[in-house]
Amino acid sequence: MKTSKQVKPISGFLMLFLLFCMMGGIVVTAAFKIIPGTIILSIISFFSMLGFMVVGPNQSMVLTFFGKYVGTVMTNGFFWANPFYTKRKITLRARNFETDQLKVNDKMGNPILIAAVLVWKVEDTYMAAFNVDNYEQFVKIQADSALREMASKYAYDTFEDEHASVTLRGSGDDINNFLENLVSERLSLAGIKVVETKISHLSYAPEIASAMLQRQQATAVVAARTKIVEGAVGMVEMALAELSKRGIVNLDDEKKASMVSNLLVVLCSDKSAAPVVNTGSLY
Repeated sequence: MKTSKQVKPISGFLMLFLLFCMMGGIVVTAAFKIIPGTIILSIISFFSMLGFMVVGPNQSMVLTFFGKYVGTVMTNGFFWANPFYTKRKITLRARNFETDQLKVNDKMGNPILIAAVLVWKVEDTYMAAFNVDNYEQFVKIQADSALREMASKYAYDTFEDEHASVTLRGSGDDINNFLENLVSERLSLAGIKVVETKISHLSYAPEIASAMLQRQQATAVVAARTKIVEGAVGMVEMALAELSKRGIVNLDDEKKASMVSNLLVVLCSDKSAAPVVNTGSLY
């Protein structure tokens, strides 16, 4: 596959000096009424002025001669090239691009909204100029396409796929690296280098967002309750062991069951306990 080649044209200041000399020659030939010389120098001077070009820092100039690729000027400065060259300026600077929020179905079929930020720059000017019609539009379309493909390969989170090791919401670095590789593969045709990609927006689609939020809340409540029960059982076990070890009171099975029931109610309840003080016998 053909790639760019770097060329360095003539210094623009040297040609500017020669142009002033030709203008001086025009004045002299006109003064002595040498009409052919005046006409020839005027034509040469006119076309010479069309060859000047300025290439700024981190910019390049792609040169073609009647459809044939000549080379790319990548050195910044003031230059002169063949006035019949077609010149196309292509920036080499890094650029940001954020995709639109795309509505996609994830691996489990749930509709989600997703968007990404892409940092990219032109690495091969020949491929960017001639392998695609419009490399900027090519970047936009291929980034959207890669984002859709990536979103369809993974579940939104582990609520949907409990066995998933990588999810869109919980595996940021892995997802970003996968997307970067996917976009880089697609944009290599246009000589584009992907510097970085990151997910900038991720959410459920509005039609299921409320239901999924309730599901997440319910799961969180169950997990919290499970932790509370585990802690309460441990505290009850420790209380019974300490009472028995210190010989404070001897409890039969019936009294132990009653004590366990009361302690669990107090420890697991989401409201403050209202104890009843017994001033008489335990019986």
